[in-house]
Amino acid sequence: MSDTLALEFDCDPARLERDMIYHYLSQQSYWAAGLPRDVFERSLAGSLCFGVYVAGKQVGFARMITDQATFAYLADVFVLPDWRGRGISKALLAHITAYPVLQNLRRMLLATADAHGLYAQFGFTALSRPAYMMERLDQQVYQRLAATVSTPDCTQG
Repeated sequence: MSDTLALEFDCDPARLERDMIYHYLSQQSYWAAGLPRDVFERSLAGSLCFGVYVAGKQVGFARMITDQATFAYLADVFVLPDWRGRGISKALLAHITAYPVLQNLRRMLLATADAHGLYAQFGFTALSRPAYMMERLDQQVYQRLAATVSTPDCTQG
């Protein structure tokens, strides 16, 4: 990380630049393309959210879905394209993994298609017992939800 880059981390939901986060996730990310806004808002409400800021501007985001006692799932980690390559994602992960309520958890999970090397630096490994893990995956849910959104009929009063 650049010595001159002063990063600030914050978990205050009121400080999050929700429009920017939503745009990135729903329009630019490979994992949440088409994310409906109401689903996005519920996801923030049910998570411990981390913003990373430079000079007051939010440049990155991550959230932990957690009971803050035994389990956490790291999701939606990103740094805006113009800010990549400066060590911000490493600093964000260092902050998250050191965060007090996330200490001494039995299990912390995440899913990634392309950042295994980054997460390995913070102790993440392939599943120790993949045969024990199961999932219920619906990769088309956002597209299905988008197709069923009803538009108000403006002709009726």
